[in-house]
Amino acid sequence: MTTPLRGPTFSSYAPDEVSWLLQDLSDAELEAPTAERERRIQSGTAHYAESLPVEYQPDEQYRALFDAVLADTAPRLATAVGVVTELIRAERGPHPVLASLARAGTPIGILIRRWAGHVHAETWPHYTVSIVRDRGIDSAALDYLTRHHDPSSVVFVDGWTGKGAIARELTEALDAHAAAGGARFDDRLAVLADPGHCVTTYGTRDDFLIASACLNSTVSGLVSRTVLNDALIAPGEFHGAKFYAELAEVDVSNRLLDTVSDRFDAVRDAVEDGVRQVQAGDRTPTWSGWHSVEQVRDRYGIASVNFVKPGVGETTRVLLRRVPWRVLVRDAEAPEHRHIRLLADARGVPVDVVPDLAYSCVGLIKELE
Repeated sequence: MTTPLRGPTFSSYAPDEVSWLLQDLSDAELEAPTAERERRIQSGTAHYAESLPVEYQPDEQYRALFDAVLADTAPRLATAVGVVTELIRAERGPHPVLASLARAGTPIGILIRRWAGHVHAETWPHYTVSIVRDRGIDSAALDYLTRHHDPSSVVFVDGWTGKGAIARELTEALDAHAAAGGARFDDRLAVLADPGHCVTTYGTRDDFLIASACLNSTVSGLVSRTVLNDALIAPGEFHGAKFYAELAEVDVSNRLLDTVSDRFDAVRDAVEDGVRQVQAGDRTPTWSGWHSVEQVRDRYGIASVNFVKPGVGETTRVLLRRVPWRVLVRDAEAPEHRHIRLLADARGVPVDVVPDLAYSCVGLIKELE
C-alpha cells in the first residue's frame, strides 16, 4: 500500500487539493469507547495510535457555534495563512512541496496551497503524511517523497504547536531516517500558530482559535486520525486512517476552506504587515510553552506532561477525544474558547480560572486507575 489516496474515494477534499500518503483502513474495527481506550493507553498496554476514539459528534448548539466562530475568525485565519505562506516562499523558494502532518496539518496545507495559487499563480504539490508521538514519522511516506521530489524542497506543515512535542518528534524522526540511510529532510516545521514558541516559520504566535480545531473528522475531510497498528500495517507500508463517508451530511471541511479562502483578497495588506513584523522580530524558539506545561504539571500534581495539553487547539482535542479532568482558562469569558466552555459544560468538566496561565487555556487529561 504505497500509492497515494485522493478524494472523493478517500476524503471529501478535491483530488487536486491533497494526496494522502496513507492506506485506507475504513473497513477495520478500530474504535473503542473513550474511557476504555484511555485506560489502556495510560496503563501502557496499548499505544494511542493503535486504535481510534469513537468520533464525538457535537450537538446542534455546538455546530451553530462553530458556524459563528468560523465567520468571526475567518479574516484572522486568512491573515495567518498568508503570512506563513509568504514566509515559506521567502525561505524555501517558489517551488516547495508541502507535506502536512495528518490530520490537523491537512486543512492548513490546503489553505497554504490555495494562497500560493491565488496570489502567486503557483501550484505547490501537497501531501499528507503521518507522524506518531513516540513512534516517529512514516518512513514509507518519506521514501515516496524522495522518489518523486527533491527532499530539500519538502516543507512539513502542521496546524499549531502546543508544548512542542510534535516539533521535537519531527526533528528526531527525520534524523533517525537519515541515519538509517534515508534522504535528509529539512526539519523546520511551518505552522499557522506557534503559541509554544517552538518553530521559526509561523503565521502568528498568538494562542487564538483555529476553527479547524473545533471538530474532528467533519472539519478534516472526513478522515480519522492516523493509525499505526502492526496487525494491519506491514513494514514498508504507509500508516493508515479511516474515511468516515457516512458523516457526509454534517461535513464542513470544504466550507471552512472556502470561507477562509474568500477572505484572501481582503487581508493582503494585513499579510504584508504581518510578514514584516515576523521577519523583523526574534523568532528564536524559546520552548516557553514546554516550560509553562511543566509548571502546570507541578502545580496540579500531574504525573506526566503528556496529560497537560496547552492551547485552544489541544484543549479542544482533550474534550473531543480524551477523558478530561479539568480545563484551565486565563480569562473566564474569552471569546476564543466559547466552544471549549460549551464542551466542558456538556461533559461535566470543571473549568478553573488561572489568571497567570501562559496560554489562553489548557486541558488536563484525567489519570485513570
